[in-house]
Amino acid sequence: MPEQSQRALRLLARALELDPTYALAHACAAQCNHAIFLRGGQNIENRKAAVRHAQAALAYGQDNALALTLAGFSIGMEGHDRAAAFAAFEASLAVSPSSALSFMQGSVIHALAGDAERAIEWSEKGLRLSPLDPWRSSAFLALALAKFHLGQDQEAAADARKSVQSSPGFSIPYVALAAALARLGRLEEAKTVAARVLELQPEFRYSRFLAAANCETKLAAALSEALRPTGLPE
Repeated sequence: MPEQSQRALRLLARALELDPTYALAHACAAQCNHAIFLRGGQNIENRKAAVRHAQAALAYGQDNALALTLAGFSIGMEGHDRAAAFAAFEASLAVSPSSALSFMQGSVIHALAGDAERAIEWSEKGLRLSPLDPWRSSAFLALALAKFHLGQDQEAAADARKSVQSSPGFSIPYVALAAALARLGRLEEAKTVAARVLELQPEFRYSRFLAAANCETKLAAALSEALRPTGLPE
């Protein structure tokens, strides 16, 4: 979330002053700017910084699986370049075939692209490799979005709850949970969950989020329709 990411960026800036070619510091700076952009007001400067740091991480970190993964995710999310994102994920997996994070981050990109089957495949691979991974919330979020896209709303709600439980301070899993609950007809529960989104991210607007995340058209329309009665502002 933005507050933690701002604190991290101050430390990362010091690291990059010491070594401007430190690939992992660039990759983490890209991830932090991604969080600040998408969940902290969508300032275009954060988007540009995410892409800039991601490109530096790719340039300096061809032998670093973690740097390649984080950079690929930011290129996909903020650069809206999914081909480049998956080139980075594949490069990461060439370096470290058991990189759970590559599969988990990649599963989110697949889910937002509307490729539900691949999202499920990649998230499940990541969870098999590292079932207690600190990033497992992302894998469960991808599963929730993919199953929502497939009309499997009960399963989508269950996976969204797992994502929430894995990272209670992360706002976006609550969005997926609210959408699934609303489509199941459990509107009062959905409204309660939607209120939690606004507690964590007061400026949240689902139309802005879906556009910024480059969400596939049909998935974005389905999420918007489900979220409209929950009390989340459009």
